[in-house]
Amino acid sequence: MFKIARTNSLSSGVHGLPHQEMLAQFCVSEGWSGDLTTGLFILGDRAAAIHGLRDNKCGLLNFVRCYDPADRNYVLELFEQAATSCSTFCFSTTIVLETGQKQPIFCIGESSGLEERYSGSMAGVFFFPRFMVEGAQVVLRQ
Repeated sequence: MFKIARTNSLSSGVHGLPHQEMLAQFCVSEGWSGDLTTGLFILGDRAAAIHGLRDNKCGLLNFVRCYDPADRNYVLELFEQAATSCSTFCFSTTIVLETGQKQPIFCIGESSGLEERYSGSMAGVFFFPRFMVEGAQVVLRQ
C-alpha cells in the first residue's frame, strides 16, 4: 500500500489517542521527523534499531535500504512527492532482517513548510506489529 494526498491544512498533531494500551499490545509505534533543508531524518531509538541503524539520525536512503526490494522505489517516490508538495502519506512494507525473516512496517506521515524551495519538514509515525511475516517467532517485546 502506497498512498499520498495533497492537503491545504495539515493536522496540528494527534491528541489523546484512544486505547493506547491496546495499540501497545499489538505493535510498537514511534515517531520520526525529517528536515528537508538538510535531508536529515531522525528516527526514534527503537525504530532506528529495527531499521538496523546504529544512529537515529540518517538520510532517507539509510533507513529505506532494509525495506523489501520490491517496495523501495515506491517508498522513495512517495517521499519525493511529499517533499515537493505539502502532503499526507502512508505506506506499508516489510523490513528484511538478517535472518531472512520479514518484519511488517506501517508508516503514516505528512510534509509541511514547502513554500520556499529546499525548505520544509516531514513528520510521522512508524508502526511495527509484534509479529513477523514468516515464522512464528515474536520479533518485538518490551
